[in-house]
Amino acid sequence: QVQLVESGGGLVQAGGSLRLSCVASGRTFRNYVIGWFRQAPGKEREFVAAISRSGATGYFVDSVKGRFTISRDNAKNTVYLRMNSLKPEDTAVYYCAADARSGTYSDQKELYDYWGQGTRVTVSS
Repeated sequence: QVQLVESGGGLVQAGGSLRLSCVASGRTFRNYVIGWFRQAPGKEREFVAAISRSGATGYFVDSVKGRFTISRDNAKNTVYLRMNSLKPEDTAVYYCAADARSGTYSDQKELYDYWGQGTRVTVSS
């Protein structure tokens, strides 16, 4: 079992940056693809980014490509989501999640077994 804790959210002006962290418990962290999802008020939870088990490859939804990067440190059981050039439409609660089944990554939230409690990101215009 994996427990995930996100941090790093906050209030930022449009064009600003934030770095979210997702720290996992457990010794099998490297066995999981880690994804980031977000949920804005009144909307479905959507895929944002994911990173492969080794950290070699990241995957992004089109709306954040070129602005967000994802990385992981398996020695620290941590995944980072660096968000640059933030826009008001990035405002949401951001969740990290762990997926043990997918080959490289998945953008399907149903395939993620473990979820954090979320961290709120608010981008003001």
